[in-house]
Amino acid sequence: MSITEKEQSILYSRERIAVEVERLGAEISHDFADQEVMLIGVLKGSFIFIADLIRAIKVPTVVDFVRLASYGSETSTSGIIEFRKGLEMPIRGRHVIIIEDIVDSGYTLECLYHKLLLQEPQSLKICTLIDKRKRREVDIEADYVGITMDDGFIIGYGLDHDERYRNLPDIYLVNNA
Repeated sequence: MSITEKEQSILYSRERIAVEVERLGAEISHDFADQEVMLIGVLKGSFIFIADLIRAIKVPTVVDFVRLASYGSETSTSGIIEFRKGLEMPIRGRHVIIIEDIVDSGYTLECLYHKLLLQEPQSLKICTLIDKRKRREVDIEADYVGITMDDGFIIGYGLDHDERYRNLPDIYLVNNA
């Protein structure tokens, strides 16, 4: 399915996103002053956000990625999570921040969070660009939040629909979703 320009409207501009990313980078830099932080990006959606965020963080950083899949319909999850790409670096004893593009139901993030806790990081935090609280089905909260929204289907800035639209520089609300 293709989304026409008529069916989308800018919800968050690239300028607003940039301001939020800079703010998040400053908060993380403050909280981890003089310490190295390991960022773990959740693929595929977080790749643009993490690329901008890592440049906004002023403390030493390393980065790794995981890829997970959640099964269910287009609009809901079954709660079954599959790990498709694991970490390549150890996290034991490190300050770790999970980087997500969006926290929606929370199932995938909760699963990843508890799996990473078993690897004994010194600290484990969550950073998300978009926190969609209305759809949360599990009790998990991000420590660093860029933008909070209630509901709606969004695309752009790494967020996709059927693997498309990640390249849009702004975040769009899909009006017919």
